[in-house]
Amino acid sequence: MNPLAQHLQESDVSFDGGDLDCGGGLLLLIRRHIDPMNEGQLLEILSTDDSVESDLPSWCRLTGNEMVSYTRQEKQRSYLVCKGPLSARKARESTRPSVASAGNGYKAHIVPVTIPSTLPQPSPAPPVEPLSVFGIGSWPRPRWMLSAVHEHLEGRIPEDEFQATADDAVQLVIQAQERAGVDLVTDGEQRRDSYASFVGGLLDNCQLIPLTDLTAMVDDPEKFEKELRALDVPAAEVRHPVNFGPLGRSKSLALHEFEFAKSIAKTPVKVALPGPYLLTRTMWLDCLTERPYETREALSRDVVRVLREELHYLLAAGCPMVQFDEPVLTEVVFTGATGQRSFMCGALSEKNAPEKELEFATQLINDVVKGLPADRIALHICRGNWTRDESACLAGDFRPLLGLLKDINVGSLFLELCTPRAGELEVLASLPEDKRIGVGVVNQKLDNIETVDEIMAKANHAINLFGRDRVLLVTDCGFATFADNPVSSAKIAEAKLTAMARARDRLRA
Repeated sequence: MNPLAQHLQESDVSFDGGDLDCGGGLLLLIRRHIDPMNEGQLLEILSTDDSVESDLPSWCRLTGNEMVSYTRQEKQRSYLVCKGPLSARKARESTRPSVASAGNGYKAHIVPVTIPSTLPQPSPAPPVEPLSVFGIGSWPRPRWMLSAVHEHLEGRIPEDEFQATADDAVQLVIQAQERAGVDLVTDGEQRRDSYASFVGGLLDNCQLIPLTDLTAMVDDPEKFEKELRALDVPAAEVRHPVNFGPLGRSKSLALHEFEFAKSIAKTPVKVALPGPYLLTRTMWLDCLTERPYETREALSRDVVRVLREELHYLLAAGCPMVQFDEPVLTEVVFTGATGQRSFMCGALSEKNAPEKELEFATQLINDVVKGLPADRIALHICRGNWTRDESACLAGDFRPLLGLLKDINVGSLFLELCTPRAGELEVLASLPEDKRIGVGVVNQKLDNIETVDEIMAKANHAINLFGRDRVLLVTDCGFATFADNPVSSAKIAEAKLTAMARARDRLRA
């Protein structure tokens, strides 16, 4: 495409990207402006960086947008990009053009990080009794809630409207769990696009962008694009957190979810958060040409800090159980140090040898929970939950993770154990007696409802190994880890929890 003297069409929205290149923050600004626009509207991007002239058309092709035209006057260039194909543009009232300046770089948008001098201490909470029944966290979103999630991600729905819509969805989720008779409910993670990446839209100096956007931000775009094509989940539909400055927690990650769920539930509420190792692996993209942290360890310190802040506030609000999700630990031990990026739970960064990674993960988890009541903190581990295809998920027993499971300072372990991929329960017999075992007794990937007798048999097996007081009954994983990719329906999810509750009642009797 050759430059024009002037654009033949007028933009709907315009912003000035200054001298930023695609790898240094320009794409983050483009995403902020183009997401709220309607398909067919035109975005004008002003730039003085030479590399944008070649990089921007590639990004357009990869993301399904269309480069319409560009102009060049000395150093200043103006690019006109259509959201979606130009053929989708129809006659409509143009939005009032907006102009934003990047100043001397993306640092103009960095929010100062405030670190609290003191954190609230835990408040009393209802105890979680032996043989308690509950799900891991996520629940299938109604179609209207899923639409609201996408509208919210793209900035096309007001915050108060989104939260009100989510409140309605959470009420349905909690009602279903209470009908089933569980001992702890969750809010079904209805406000989240996925169980982990959602924090990228809440943490200071972090932004959620489609995986496809990363192609223009890495040092080897061709290699990265090839890796994306190998993913099980379409890269354009998966949002990934990218941090462009020091991480901060000026907004809660899950406290607002807990407070609303607690206000309407008759049953105690459990909360799930992504674990520190998972977030560090997810956010540390060593392939980026520019990044705010020099090392993964430096990033991990801020990840630990923000998670620790959130944990303090949740326990102070009376949350009886906070669960940290670390499914990527199985990716560490079952794929080894291959040097290849993996989509397993969104952890795209490369890794070291398994023993080094497990040591790193153990330290991060213990740093988050240090000094807090272990009996109210849990760890969940599975082998992948983005597809119903069992053969596509990792397989192997918990033997390689025993050292970590023994050394982490949490009181409960919620483990995927119903699927044959998880190996034998006996592998866990040597775990310390101060740890309770949440035994996965139903497989959320399967449509068939496990019978009460089948669930009781698995539970009795665990009771014989660990003792009645140490056993909890859980699902292998959530019913809808990724909002767009539930592995079950709400009807089946409720039926499975109902069967678990009936088995619990017979066991307790």
